[in-house]
Amino acid sequence: MSPRTRSSGGSSNYEYVVARVRARRAALFDEDDYRKLVRMGTGEIARFMEETEYEREMNALGARYSGVDLIEYALTRNMAKHFEDLLAWAEGELYENVARYLRRFDAWNVKTVLRGIYSGADAEAIESDLIRAGELTDETLDRLASAESIEGVIEGLEGTIFYEPLLGSFEDFEAEELLVPLENAVDRTFYEQLIEDLPDEQYADRATQLYLEFLRAEIDFRNLRNALRIARSGADIDPSEYYIDGGSLFDAEEVRRLAGDKDLLVEHVRESGYGDDLETALEELAAAEDLIGFEHALDAALLEYADTLSYRYPVSITAVLSYILAKEREIDNIRAIARGRESGLQPDEIERDLVML
Repeated sequence: MSPRTRSSGGSSNYEYVVARVRARRAALFDEDDYRKLVRMGTGEIARFMEETEYEREMNALGARYSGVDLIEYALTRNMAKHFEDLLAWAEGELYENVARYLRRFDAWNVKTVLRGIYSGADAEAIESDLIRAGELTDETLDRLASAESIEGVIEGLEGTIFYEPLLGSFEDFEAEELLVPLENAVDRTFYEQLIEDLPDEQYADRATQLYLEFLRAEIDFRNLRNALRIARSGADIDPSEYYIDGGSLFDAEEVRRLAGDKDLLVEHVRESGYGDDLETALEELAAAEDLIGFEHALDAALLEYADTLSYRYPVSITAVLSYILAKEREIDNIRAIARGRESGLQPDEIERDLVML
């Protein structure tokens, strides 16, 4: 079941869905599980997963795949199933807001295809990373993964919300030979439409206000990530041109001013409304030595803030959205471990690529 196949009606059932979500959240892998996994070979990781809630997917796919391929296909299938469950449980406005938020995986999939084509990956490798939990059909995703060029991907998105923005960013992509303009066009399209569909905060009910608060935080951290990524790329790109409206941390001009200085960025967050809630994460941000470390610290910061909101407002959509982020992070972590072990990386090297609270 997906946002494109189910209608909603009636009142929201927050208590029921939050109770189910908290049970699922408790079953996610913890730091001890990750420490075990980074010391296993891919075969051992697969056997470990067969004894967890991934058992059904591992058994269903075991005859067709093995090693890292089996792990990756099982991860993405499991993730899609969990989010289909969310939509099956939710009713009323809660369903509408969760369905709207899960369109993030359309953006995820488009960026995954763009990165795959850009790096020369084949269609099968790209498909293994796709998460079929958004509104793009399986047929569309398969067609995109089989495209032979970036232009082919964009053409394959004609009729979707991403087509025109990607066309508009293609010239910058060609000029800089970097994916940043295209990836930002996808993110900006998703978030701006997400916010646009919602009522103004002053007229919204409390449930929608909490939803907006969460979305503003995610947009803020996306702007942080994009600003630093552009600055570190060395490309002749004005970070303010890729600013996403809807956040509260800074405006487009502040993005331009802060993009080239990580310390200024961190201090700006520390002095903002997020400061008190992100003390630990900000220490990680300040200590990050490279772009990858900074981005992992940003991911951890957003997870921490999402959890803060979910505990502050326990019977609300924030608990559901916090779980979605945490589940997504589990998938990313397990995938990073499996790929790292296959590549012969040492446990401490792999652990640096994990996002944990």
